[in-house]
Amino acid sequence: MELDFSPVWAGLPQLLQGALVTVEITAASLLLGCVMGLLIGIGRLNPKRRIVYGLCTAYVATIRGTPLLVQLFILFFGLPQFGILLPAFVCGVIGLGVYSGAYVSEVVRGAIQSIDRGQMEAARSIGMSSGLAMRSVVLPQAVVRMIPPLGNEFIALIKNSALVSLLTIHDVMHEGQKIISVSYRSLEVYLAIAVVYFILTGATTLVLRHIELRLRAGGMVQ
Repeated sequence: MELDFSPVWAGLPQLLQGALVTVEITAASLLLGCVMGLLIGIGRLNPKRRIVYGLCTAYVATIRGTPLLVQLFILFFGLPQFGILLPAFVCGVIGLGVYSGAYVSEVVRGAIQSIDRGQMEAARSIGMSSGLAMRSVVLPQAVVRMIPPLGNEFIALIKNSALVSLLTIHDVMHEGQKIISVSYRSLEVYLAIAVVYFILTGATTLVLRHIELRLRAGGMVQ
């Protein structure tokens, strides 16, 4: 059997449009995941604040302990039973963002805890509040250390976004399945989809590597 990529070439505009949707939903989810991850990560720094610490810990354990696909289905198919109807795109962004936030929170927590405690103590000794010292002294240093592990999370998020096609979102996977339904050339189309994801993750890797190298050159990353 010979490979026939003519359906792929004919459907290339649809695949590119789907790739754009993939980028959009990944970017929106990434923003949500970073915001949630920062808040949850900071919330898990102080076990003495039992309620906040307990809620944040429960969130991380629940999200990391259940499949992303199940979480997406709960949002898309489960919430309507309570009269909550969200657009598929919104469900995808919330699902991916909440899922990513649990992992980003661990990156944030680990990076902050890696900063020497003397930094916080020095800031407090000159009259800074705990919140101001965290924002002005600790977080800027921690952000630099977050970049490599966050890069891995960003790449994983791009690949995980393929699951949103099951919510009828017209991402690259969904558009590819539409081409398959009329051409019956599954192998060729899935190979093309794999190339699209490879390009997206490869471009992300190059950008993150460039940022990390510039930080290393500036002596900001040890």
